[in-house]
Amino acid sequence: MRNRIADLRSEHAWTQADVAQRVGVSRQTINAIETGKFDPSLPVAFRLARLFELKIEEIFLDEQ
Repeated sequence: MRNRIADLRSEHAWTQADVAQRVGVSRQTINAIETGKFDPSLPVAFRLARLFELKIEEIFLDEQ
């Protein structure tokens, strides 16, 4: 699954650590999600969506 987190972070001038702190996970988790090594749990996906004020499906894109 692709995602737009790195682009959204850049738009807000936030680091991975900034996003991680705001959603309550580690910087390594944000890095793993951004690079596609890890898909977030549903609660983390909802927190990311709230942070960026978007719907989950606007952040996480199905590769099909």
